[in-house]
Amino acid sequence: MIKFLLATLLLLASLAPTPRAVAGPPASPAPLSGQWKGPLKLLGGEITLVITIVPLTNGTYYAALDAPQQRISRMPVEVELKGNDLTLRIEQAGSHFEGKVLDDGARLSGTWTQPGLTAPLVLRRAVASARATNRLRAAPPYRETDLSFLNPVTRQHLGGTLTVPAGEGPFPGVVLLSDLGPQNRDVDVSGYRMFGQLADYLTRHGVAVLRFDDRGVGKSDGTYANATTADLVTDAQAALACLRVQPLVSARRVGLLGHGEGANVAFLAAAAPGRAPAFVVALAGYGQPGYEVLLHQQGEIMRLIGADRTQVKAARDVYQRTVSVIRQTPDNAAARAQVAALLSGTNSGIDASMARARAGQLTSAWSRYFFDFDPRSQLGKVDCPVLLLNGTADLQVSAKRNMTPLYKALRRTNHRVKGFRLAGVNHLFQPAPGQWPVIDGAQQPTFSPDALKRISGWVALKTKPFTPPLPVTVKREAPRKIGRLQRFWE
Repeated sequence: MIKFLLATLLLLASLAPTPRAVAGPPASPAPLSGQWKGPLKLLGGEITLVITIVPLTNGTYYAALDAPQQRISRMPVEVELKGNDLTLRIEQAGSHFEGKVLDDGARLSGTWTQPGLTAPLVLRRAVASARATNRLRAAPPYRETDLSFLNPVTRQHLGGTLTVPAGEGPFPGVVLLSDLGPQNRDVDVSGYRMFGQLADYLTRHGVAVLRFDDRGVGKSDGTYANATTADLVTDAQAALACLRVQPLVSARRVGLLGHGEGANVAFLAAAAPGRAPAFVVALAGYGQPGYEVLLHQQGEIMRLIGADRTQVKAARDVYQRTVSVIRQTPDNAAARAQVAALLSGTNSGIDASMARARAGQLTSAWSRYFFDFDPRSQLGKVDCPVLLLNGTADLQVSAKRNMTPLYKALRRTNHRVKGFRLAGVNHLFQPAPGQWPVIDGAQQPTFSPDALKRISGWVALKTKPFTPPLPVTVKREAPRKIGRLQRFWE
């Protein structure tokens, strides 16, 4: 149980946007890439687990766990692949999977272990989701182009997709910015192409969209692990500049849409000196200091997997001690040594190598920045129109704890701010599963139709081209004499 408590403490480490691997380039013939699904049998029933694995350009992996019945989405997974031997560690849930890659990656077969349960588990590649994805992208009624653009600050190229509505234009445009973790341009989560669906809808409704692979993913250069939230602002600014010069795009009507951390990147870009975006759409942006965001997320995740108050309190205590050590020790080598010793001393189930790896993540540039990052600090400099959206079913970024502080901070100096809470919508902006469409005989996750309409309608309103009023001719009556005075009537 102690191992379980402190494994969940490591939420902040696994939330850090670093590659989820401890091994080098995989030894298997081809890297794992895709989604795998399988039933995990529990007492009284079973739940479906979905693992998404994305190979990164540096030979490591980014991976995430989804458990729809438990309302868990994008929980970070650590991948270790040696030949056909596969280990997946989910520190937030105190769980791990050990098994083998079989049938050229068609099956992942092994044993799942979590507090109070050890059970066989077979995960199969989710080909049905791939069919649904292809169907969505087939023959779109707009122009679609793959492109590459340069970040002049880092001198690295980023690869993306530009979609432009049919017609003559010029059209308003928007750049999409992803949440925590290295994502591809579609933000593909268990076959749910969050940004792919969003870009498709907006483009069909008259908005040009640029979405791009994060650093070190797909066709983008760089290393995501070393980038802070502030560093990612330069990627957003480069994407803005790229979209502004595209044919058929109105340069003065180009804005930013960010999800999670991407929303905070958008705000920082809007507050920076220079040419600001024409608007900002924030989907589940963080409105609390990073330290508090991680502390709250840790408690919510532990409660989801059945932890009691005592366990949550113990985990939070270790979290606070760990962050205190990091804040008080600016020298990274010294901080890593102290944090590794703390983790090893309070968790008998963690070995020295794992403790050192966790300590390295906790003291990374991203982690140090995010612990002290207050997303409200620069909002007074944001003077463009802003739309804030959060879902009431979002367990990772509570609307009350995050959207409300953002709204209040923005409204102090900017009265062009709107905010809406979307009933039943989760962090990935999916409605309740009962509202998902049925494709190939199975329900497929979809972007909230309510959210899509609100985003599209608001962007259309805020980017409507200015039409100067027609000159008005005022007819005047001939003056009438009233004694020695004259009165004019219009």
